[in-house]
Amino acid sequence: MTDKITALYCRLSQDDMLDGESNSITNQKAILQKFAEDNGFPNPTFYVDDGVSGTTWERDGFKAMMSDIEDGKVGIVITKDLSRLGRDYLKTGELIEMVFPDYDVRYIAVNDNVDTAKSENELLAFKKSSMTGTPVTVQRKFVRCSEQRVNRASTCVRPCTATRSPIPTRICG
Repeated sequence: MTDKITALYCRLSQDDMLDGESNSITNQKAILQKFAEDNGFPNPTFYVDDGVSGTTWERDGFKAMMSDIEDGKVGIVITKDLSRLGRDYLKTGELIEMVFPDYDVRYIAVNDNVDTAKSENELLAFKKSSMTGTPVTVQRKFVRCSEQRVNRASTCVRPCTATRSPIPTRICG
């Protein structure tokens, strides 16, 4: 049995609070605690950032977790989903693919079925790319796609690129 911590990281921004109970800190804690218990992960410890945007890395809970990682105290980091770790896909990817492995830390995003100890993480690249941009630009992309779906009978024209393609696709519908 290991004495390393299983870091259960929860984050909720002011904007996320508008989404209601599904993203609440209480709900995230319950999901992560149950997941850790069901999978026998040792020494679960919560790190929480309540009311802090995922677009900044100046978060007290995140910094405390990273300090413990750097001190060799953490063996596993678990989040509800990738966006709880951070909204900057480049930095999030760097953490998952470079920093965590350097410290021999396994990363799991429960709802995204991402587990760096398993080889089937093809979803990871797609999910990170969907986190591109600020929350405002992501919302704009969603609205634009929704409008296009209505205007084009359930087809969209590549809503996430700056240039428009004349080839309709079923990305959104």
